[in-house]
Amino acid sequence: MASSSSPPSLAFLGLTLALVLLISPAHSLTCTTQTFTNNKLYSHCIDLPTLKSYLHWTYDSSNSTLSIAFVATPAKSDGWIAWAINPTSTGMKGAQTLLTYKKSDGSMNVKTFNISSYNDIVESKLAFDVWDTSAESSGGVFRLFAKLKVEEMESVNQVWQVGPSVSNGFPVKHDFNTDNLQAKGSLSLTGGTTTPTTTTGDSRLKKRNIHGILNAVSWGLLFPIGIIIARYLRTFQSADPAWFYLHIFCQVSGYAIGVAGWATGIKLGSESEGVVYSAHRKIGITLFSLATVQIFALFLRPKKEHKYRFYWNIYHHTLGYAILILSILNVFKGLDILNPAKHWRSTYIIVIIALGAIALLLEAITWAVVLKRRSTKSTKPYDGFNNGQG
Repeated sequence: MASSSSPPSLAFLGLTLALVLLISPAHSLTCTTQTFTNNKLYSHCIDLPTLKSYLHWTYDSSNSTLSIAFVATPAKSDGWIAWAINPTSTGMKGAQTLLTYKKSDGSMNVKTFNISSYNDIVESKLAFDVWDTSAESSGGVFRLFAKLKVEEMESVNQVWQVGPSVSNGFPVKHDFNTDNLQAKGSLSLTGGTTTPTTTTGDSRLKKRNIHGILNAVSWGLLFPIGIIIARYLRTFQSADPAWFYLHIFCQVSGYAIGVAGWATGIKLGSESEGVVYSAHRKIGITLFSLATVQIFALFLRPKKEHKYRFYWNIYHHTLGYAILILSILNVFKGLDILNPAKHWRSTYIIVIIALGAIALLLEAITWAVVLKRRSTKSTKPYDGFNNGQG
């Protein structure tokens, strides 16, 4: 008896056709399978190396006309995408930019920006002629079309970008993740070799990682450990004077490494014009200043019998706890900026929780020791002072 079900080959074919119909061409894995509703055709296309973007283009050398179709997904549904040619450099400064976004009525708007500086981004005409600009969207993907007059050039520096939103017709700043910073390259107009410009981006990323590691180790680990040692170990007579030297070692080492991390951050800031992380930068400068005052105050520390020692202790402890809070806060600010793999953030959170648990345990133990000494009518709980070291 013949089976009432379809043969396996027909079932497989039907499933394949259904998937083809469901998948939008703009979401295809390569640019070669993408089509446009206006049926435009281009001589060349490339899968751009970052931000899941694609570029289609045709260059007519007889009249120096470059026709392009840039395809990308905005960072958010109400965001924007942009493609640019930079005739003077490889980055954003100097980029002649085409940008599109979806207006409130659902239609697409195309604007041009001549980015002469990072601090003065205004809508304006480009350095070369642009016409036939238009855009379309479907399935969350934007497609930007334009024709440009590109005279006597075999290749151009291209820059592309995606952003999260538009405010009053002006694009909101994009992210500064690795993919965003490396969204640039050299485009051969005749369809020859097209290469991404990643050397500078890779070097800057390496410096960012070094900056993050140095500061996480110094401000985020050594300083908290040094404070725990000073607060709790000095209660135990057997730990004297070792606790003092361990405390000094942690704080001085943390300061030295922190200075290196701070200097790396200053260098990064000078090399990244227009990229400003105000809160992280201000906290970092504050930390460096407070820690510098704290370290040099050691040379002004009065002996324990001096009448000003009490006030010096108040200042020293207050400044120390302020540095502790700001240090941990700024490490998390830095993690937000670097956006590393999740396990790095998780690891640091676990370390901080562990240090907090150790501090709570030692707090209970030291209070028990102090109360026990008081119960034996000790005139003063041992405070870790020995030979003038407090």
